[in-house]
Amino acid sequence: MHLAIIGGSDAGISAALRARELDPNVDVTVVVADAYPNFSICGIPYYFSREVQPWQSLAHRTHADLEATGMRLRLNTFATSIDVPGRALTVRDQGGSLSSIDYDELIVGTGALPSHAGIAGLGDLTPEDGVHVMHSMGDTFALERFLDERDPKTAIIVGAGYVGLEMAEAFTVRGLQVTQIQRGGEVLSTLDAELGALVHGELDAHGVDVLTGTTVAGIDKTTAGLTVHGTRNGQPISRTADVVLVVVGVRPNTDLLERAGARLGAGRAVVVDETMRTGLPNVWAAGDGIVTHHRLLGQTYLPLGTTSHKQGRVAGENAIGGTARFAGSVGTQVVKVFDLVAARTGLRDHEAAAAGLTPRTVSAVADDHKRYYPGAQPITIRITGDETDRRLLGAQLVGRLGTETAKRVDTYATALFAGLTVEQVSDLDLSYTPPLGSPWDAVQAATQQWSRTITQEYSA
Repeated sequence: MHLAIIGGSDAGISAALRARELDPNVDVTVVVADAYPNFSICGIPYYFSREVQPWQSLAHRTHADLEATGMRLRLNTFATSIDVPGRALTVRDQGGSLSSIDYDELIVGTGALPSHAGIAGLGDLTPEDGVHVMHSMGDTFALERFLDERDPKTAIIVGAGYVGLEMAEAFTVRGLQVTQIQRGGEVLSTLDAELGALVHGELDAHGVDVLTGTTVAGIDKTTAGLTVHGTRNGQPISRTADVVLVVVGVRPNTDLLERAGARLGAGRAVVVDETMRTGLPNVWAAGDGIVTHHRLLGQTYLPLGTTSHKQGRVAGENAIGGTARFAGSVGTQVVKVFDLVAARTGLRDHEAAAAGLTPRTVSAVADDHKRYYPGAQPITIRITGDETDRRLLGAQLVGRLGTETAKRVDTYATALFAGLTVEQVSDLDLSYTPPLGSPWDAVQAATQQWSRTITQEYSA
């Protein structure tokens, strides 16, 4: 059996590793558009902050490690079309020559592409001009080269999501004066504004100039540098810097599968079922280019590295005859911004309401461990539960680095996966010792606050 896989990132490599693990006799060819298979794109900001060196450290596995598993890698090779009836994949190599790869089963993990968000000039200005996106190792090398050769002093980051915030820290650590522009009313729009404001404060404390409520219309190259212009709260605004980084999200890379006849769904991502079937015969798909089964929402588009790994593993198993199913996501995410950690899982109030649920969100502040033990720090937590059946729907947390905020969001994620009520989270048997927690952990102090609030409102 010959299994062909398109894509050398999380989904594609996970699929190849799983297929070879289950059947060492299966012939696996992985088509990779660049020369960097299995690199951690999520780790790139820490390469720029110089916490991770050298760049080769970003590889989950080396080229040799991957080929030692028995897979064959076709690097610098671009898949141009899929002949579904003929079970053949046309590819173009670095020199422009076309060739064909026959397959018995095909897995497509082409991922996502950077969004340009309608910003004029973004498609015309190049990395050599100082305008960059951050999506691949090629983007990484281009930006690093610009920083080394041009020694910029000022930077504008368009976007204040996860990567934008991480890069604001990296640029600041490297000595650049950073201006961060966010379209929404607060940074990190995946959190409620009152928690985003805590992250905003951390950026302020480290000298980042944050402009919220600002829509970028275009970028121009001038004698003074790169000028970003747009509107802020309805008024014209412009800022100039030596380097501009645009990180305003991604869009699914669906061209190959769409031309082959695959159906598109949420976010114009390719529709798959829970086994990763596309609906095209012998064609599977996984990763940032496909819809995601969300355990609370159903079908949505939620590109995450953790999800891509799981989907790829399912696709790799099923393509060789397995019966695995993707169990679904609850949208668990976390980011470190300087000395602050922000995390979320499940649904926020407005998301739950839009899904037809009856949400109620309650805030709490609880120490990460017993206050009498030195170093206790508060964690701000927002719990969203359903007023009708009291089921936990979501949680948002912000705490200082070292408060184990990331691990505490995982407790909520586990509860969401299991369908627990808010009160059942309060009943969990969690660990306790004064340097690390409390008899009622911060996780449970927040769920208890939710229950008290709901009970008081009903009895009022």
